[in-house]
Amino acid sequence: MSVKWTEDLSVGVDLIDDQHKMMFEKASELFEAGKERRAQEYIEPLIEFLDEYTKKHFADEEAYMEKINYPEIDTQKRMHAHFINQLAKLKSDFKESGGNILVVLNANKMILNWLVEHIRHTDKKIGEYAKTL
Repeated sequence: MSVKWTEDLSVGVDLIDDQHKMMFEKASELFEAGKERRAQEYIEPLIEFLDEYTKKHFADEEAYMEKINYPEIDTQKRMHAHFINQLAKLKSDFKESGGNILVVLNANKMILNWLVEHIRHTDKKIGEYAKTL
């Protein structure tokens, strides 16, 4: 299930690409920790990191879109808000379940699937638009 960032996921904007790479790396670490049944003490900080880093990434990405007057920024903002809400629910589910590994594996699947799909179908458009400027 571990998914790695690959060049075909490049948006073409270094800041965004570098942050996407970090998110993939941490999501993969989260998956591996869950798969290997590592202690909850290790998994919980990874979930916290992903939550905080995702918020920072979205803020940076939205600032970049504003800077270039990206026409689909409102759609992106709605998608970002939805993902933050999903991540908050997963975080809550993990805590309520007492650190259930299944919650971690499902969280990782959701995060990786969202990352790949969102980058391929939505974020890449930012790079394409930026090239026209």
